[in-house]
Amino acid sequence: MRLHRLDITAFGPFGATQSVDFDALSAAGLFLLHGPTGAGKTSVLDAVCYALYGSVPGARQNGQGTHLRSDHAEPGTRTEVRLELTVSGRRLEITRQPPWARPKKRGTGTTLDKAQTWLREYDAERGAWKDLSRSHQEIGEEITQLLGMSREQFCQVVLLPQGDFARFLRADAEARGKLLGRLFDTLRFAEVEKRLAERRRATEARVREADTALLADAHRMQQAAGGAMELPDLAPGDPGLAGAVLAAAAVARSAARERLTIAHCWLTAAESVHVGAQRELAETRELARAQARFTEARQRAARLEERSGEHRAAQQRMERGRKAETVAPALDLRRDAVSLHEKAVRAEEHARRPLPEEHAEADVTGLAAAARRAAEELGGLDSARRAEGRLTQLLAERAGLDRQEREDEHALREADAWLGGWEGLRAGLQQRIDAAGEAAVRAEQLGARREPARRRVDAARRRDALTEQVEAADRQAFESGRRAGDRRQDWLDLREQRLNGIAAELAAHLTDGEPCAVCGATEHPAPARKDAGHVDREAEQRAFDAHQEAEEEHARDKHRTVELRSALDTVTTEAGDTPADRLATELHDLEREFEQARREASALHAAQEELRRAEREREQRLEARQGAAVRTASRVTRRETLEREQVTLEEELARARGAAASVADRAAQLERRAALLTGAADAVRAADEAATRLKEADARLADAAYRAGFDTPAAAAAALLDPAAHRELQLRLDAWQSEETAVRVALAEPETARAAQQPPADTAAAEQRAAGAERRMRETASARDAAQRATAELDRLSAHAEDGARRLAPLREEYDRVARLAGLTAGTSADNERRMRLESYVLAARLEQVAAAATARLRMMSSGRYTLVHSDDRSGRGRSGLGLHVVDAWTGRERDTATLSGGETFFASLALALGLADVVTDEAGGVRLDTLFIDEGFGSLDDQTLDEVLDVLDSLRERDRSVGIVSHVADLRRRVHAQLEVVKGRSGSTLRQRGV
Repeated sequence: MRLHRLDITAFGPFGATQSVDFDALSAAGLFLLHGPTGAGKTSVLDAVCYALYGSVPGARQNGQGTHLRSDHAEPGTRTEVRLELTVSGRRLEITRQPPWARPKKRGTGTTLDKAQTWLREYDAERGAWKDLSRSHQEIGEEITQLLGMSREQFCQVVLLPQGDFARFLRADAEARGKLLGRLFDTLRFAEVEKRLAERRRATEARVREADTALLADAHRMQQAAGGAMELPDLAPGDPGLAGAVLAAAAVARSAARERLTIAHCWLTAAESVHVGAQRELAETRELARAQARFTEARQRAARLEERSGEHRAAQQRMERGRKAETVAPALDLRRDAVSLHEKAVRAEEHARRPLPEEHAEADVTGLAAAARRAAEELGGLDSARRAEGRLTQLLAERAGLDRQEREDEHALREADAWLGGWEGLRAGLQQRIDAAGEAAVRAEQLGARREPARRRVDAARRRDALTEQVEAADRQAFESGRRAGDRRQDWLDLREQRLNGIAAELAAHLTDGEPCAVCGATEHPAPARKDAGHVDREAEQRAFDAHQEAEEEHARDKHRTVELRSALDTVTTEAGDTPADRLATELHDLEREFEQARREASALHAAQEELRRAEREREQRLEARQGAAVRTASRVTRRETLEREQVTLEEELARARGAAASVADRAAQLERRAALLTGAADAVRAADEAATRLKEADARLADAAYRAGFDTPAAAAAALLDPAAHRELQLRLDAWQSEETAVRVALAEPETARAAQQPPADTAAAEQRAAGAERRMRETASARDAAQRATAELDRLSAHAEDGARRLAPLREEYDRVARLAGLTAGTSADNERRMRLESYVLAARLEQVAAAATARLRMMSSGRYTLVHSDDRSGRGRSGLGLHVVDAWTGRERDTATLSGGETFFASLALALGLADVVTDEAGGVRLDTLFIDEGFGSLDDQTLDEVLDVLDSLRERDRSVGIVSHVADLRRRVHAQLEVVKGRSGSTLRQRGV
């Protein structure tokens, strides 16, 4: 397909008639369609699409086409698009006029003219155009047949929309499937899926009808059992319903103990469901809390934004305070020095006041000497204090021994109580282990019988099939034997006829003068003549050959009969004379018994583990009881030792106390005297030192204020924040920072972010499900007490149900076969490992072709770095088959196409678009596309990559193909000389061609 000329009138942004000479633009092979945003570059491509298909691409198509008219057009000018092109060797001209609300010729207002379409073909011999059709439908079908593609395919193949393919690269399997489905028309495969689904529903209805009858029998059995029979939790049509009903009937006929065990199992299952519901409720509540945290974090972030100005002012105040902090040590030093000096003076006065008169006016040396004398006397009481402390420890230790004695007595009582019930606990656990072990042995025995039973069923089915084959082979051998006898008789009859006329046959070879082969005579006066029914050698030979062929056919049939009878004897020896249906029923019963025994045996490990835990606990309690007895004996000895030591210490303390109430009182008297004297000496010394430090602090303060840039120490003191103000300001700043960090962390927390993206948590529904599970658990607990009754009526109803199940088996087999095929084609079957629908499977093959075609150009654009590969891996819980990955030759790694950068995404999507164009072109019957348009995306490329992409596009014009680039990138105007410029103006846009 090659475009020659396009005329646009009152279309889109073009108010007047505009023309495009594609032949002139295509002469250079590569041309540029550019213009400012909103000028109408895409409208040129829309006009091409509208001329061919009567509609524009995608969302721009609306209603009946009345929106296509330019708002800049004169009221009397009708919208029209005329396109001249060559396709499949035919030069055509298509003219389309959309519906037009023209002014009325009389009066005011408008009237709607219908859309019109003309199709003409150029007759080269006559040099003139000839009309082909004015029918919208005929023209649409003709163009679609010539191009071999629909409008959607044309827009993807000829008008390559880079944005769509960039989204295609990042899309999921479902979105890719929709696009590829439109391009490759896989409706017929979807129809196959639909037909199989319909057939599945029809067979399912028949199965449901039979299942409904079987369920009715089950309900009657339940009534006969007085409610003790638990109906299967299956609906009509569910797999395994017949087996479940028969199994339920068998369970109902079993002993009361077995029914009670089953009821226990039901209760366990209900408890498991209840635990799951409680877990789901906890998870739902946690999700609700996470969503609440996210909402609160967003609100806190908004409040922080509102108080940002106040925060900046506080930061500035803190900065001025920090500058003053360099002077703060000097200020603090001076303030401390003043305070210390005042305190030292007051302390000296206070310290001298309680002193005795002899020490009231003493200097530092006299006071220190008096304090040393009191301290020496106090040191002599250290031994008595240690004895007093040891006596306190001794009393505490005796109290601890009494407490240990009470704890050991409690532990002994608890251990004795637990060990008293040990034998009963061990016997119960051992009984469970023995029961599970017996079930395991029974399961092993039944398992050994399964495979021989299966082989016998298969042999019986082969026996029945071989019986029919032997009968057919006998009939065939009889018929071939009869035909062989007829052919032999025919041959003998012909041979006898030939012998009767052999003289005439010999006479036919006699020649005058030559001796006769029989008598040797050279004269033949009266040779025999052939009559009308003479049989020659060839006829006899043909009859003989037919006889031989019939004999060989009869021998083959007899040999086949012998082989079939031998095979029949072999399988009959294995299967016996028992009917195949009966053997299949016995195999089904064997399988059911095996599964029941295996389920019972599965409890063996849990019971053994529980017994081991109980034995370990018994050993621990025995050890604890023995340890308590040993500690009791040692406490008696320790208590006697402590009593003796207590008596000795009390005697020593009595001697040390003297007249005081205690050693501590005596020591306190001496300590007070020494403390008063020492305090007075220290106060006098401190007062002298404080006066010296005050002078030094004044000098340091003046120097520090000058170095910090303050004129006076008072200015530095004014700028300095007091501790309360500093704490308050710092707390505000820290609170702001903490709040900001907490909000950022809360918003960035993966769990909270995921919770915010999920739907609001429905706690009420989860609570309702948990309540329902708890209610079902209580109901099953009540049902456990009702499993006690059974009646003889169950036998009759069970037999009737088994007859119904046998009649249901062929229906179920047909439904399973159809459902399996429907599930495979729909991608929902477990056998369909990649969950690929039939339509997706076909599209995956097409996508693989597209990836291969795109790789050839992508490698050129990326200098051999990238390769597109198709992947049929599954994504999450979705279906597989339409994955698309890129292989990076620099790293050797395969990654998803969504990880490509902007520029890489552009040339990857361009290569994909070109590859798709090639595949769709081949799919459409190989229609040659001589004119292509590529829409936007070049602005994301660097110079080198742009050159490589242009080289690839330049290669597309080989074999006289032209490529139009739609872009507003300024650098392309310098690189591409042939240009079609769209100029935007108040009266509408216009088109100008340059470089042609």
